[in-house]
Amino acid sequence: MKKDIHPENYRLVAFKDMSNDDVFITKSTANTKETIEVDGVEYPLVKMEISRTSHPFYTGKAKLIDTAGRIDKFKNKYKKFSKEVAKEEE
Repeated sequence: MKKDIHPENYRLVAFKDMSNDDVFITKSTANTKETIEVDGVEYPLVKMEISRTSHPFYTGKAKLIDTAGRIDKFKNKYKKFSKEVAKEEE
């Protein structure tokens, strides 16, 4: 194995799934500015949108939480049509 190619700064890091608030701790070199306290110990925090506890492949459920706001996108896209319908009714 080649020398001096692997990072030296491995440490325990908390990864938090933002869709279901699941937190797991593992070693990582990920850079982060936030921290979280788990069982009285403070860890660097990495936030994720999806993990093994919320991904449909691992959970067996087809439900996926929409973090991008599909309903808001739909309303904004078709907002102009509701104004045109209101003008026609007047």
